[in-house]
Amino acid sequence: MTAELLYSKDHEWVRVVSDGVAVIGVTDYAAEQLGDVVYVDLPETDDALIAGSEMGEIESTKSVSDLFSPLTGTVTEINQAVVDTPELVNSSPFDEGWLLTASFETLPEDLLSAADYKAFTES
Repeated sequence: MTAELLYSKDHEWVRVVSDGVAVIGVTDYAAEQLGDVVYVDLPETDDALIAGSEMGEIESTKSVSDLFSPLTGTVTEINQAVVDTPELVNSSPFDEGWLLTASFETLPEDLLSAADYKAFTES
């Protein structure tokens, strides 16, 4: 877990990189629960994202899970490396394994701090 990130209860993280732009990924907790990730399906550039709504799919050797957007905005970039090499979600969830960048106007108030997310995953 990384302190400067915000987290959703759907196990995605948000890193605000500039005014109105954020990087979104899957938490290390989710990656560990999923097991070995073998496929990632992401939205297209310019697709609209709605906080709490499905934005893609992640498949592991154990299961297939939906990815949910932690914010409302527009996809500005897809991490093609994670599409081509999905195991980056397991090996580097906060660095090389990010999913996409998105523009947004406001962040949802229900995003959690690192401490709150840790407490959430331990309960």
